[in-house]
Amino acid sequence: MQNTEIQSNKKIRVLLLRFKNNIHKNEVSLLRGAVIHAINKNDDILFHNHEGNKFRYSYPLIQYKRINQKGAIICVNEGTDVIGNFFSQCNFDFSLGEKQMTMEIESIKANQYLVQIWDFSFYYRIRKWLPLNQENYQEFLKLEGLSEKSLFLEKILIGNILSFAKGVNIHLESQVSCKITNLSEPIIIRYKEVKMMSFDTDFMSNVSLPDYIGLGKSVSLGFGTVTQNYDKKESIQ
Repeated sequence: MQNTEIQSNKKIRVLLLRFKNNIHKNEVSLLRGAVIHAINKNDDILFHNHEGNKFRYSYPLIQYKRINQKGAIICVNEGTDVIGNFFSQCNFDFSLGEKQMTMEIESIKANQYLVQIWDFSFYYRIRKWLPLNQENYQEFLKLEGLSEKSLFLEKILIGNILSFAKGVNIHLESQVSCKITNLSEPIIIRYKEVKMMSFDTDFMSNVSLPDYIGLGKSVSLGFGTVTQNYDKKESIQ
């Protein structure tokens, strides 16, 4: 049976830069810091997501990752335009904490992806997802059954997808659907001295999403990284 798309094509530009260098899962923030340090301090705000002393609340268009234990950077839309500044200004001799490392590029892949609603579902995995804030954290703790928790998180995930779409200037005209098919036990992590619940989750959605984009909180540091489930063996974080 032939699948039929529901709305017109809407493409975004995505560039994935992979390094050859292995980094520890706790070094993603150090990779981000090293890149920011390597470029001109007055360079594009997309590398650090701040305007002066103020945080840029729009969706991060440059995100730092750990894929298969190696450092990586994903750039979206305008982020793909400014990554050339990184190559022109950087000598790739990085300091990751006390570790000195010369970064070597393994691959650079640029593509365009459709972000839109379809009349069928895609299967995804999301890793180190941070869906809860101070308000809904207390609500989540009151839930007892797995089905209640899944439904609660599905609504948040829909909101995360809508926020991503808005951040890349795409309006999803039909209703977004999400169904969690596997939910890990929450892992408590400490981020900026605050304890947060992190989840590894499999889900279905009628929205087509590019591999390695982030959903939820702190996506610029590799949290909430999404991959389409083709039985890939790549590990995120």
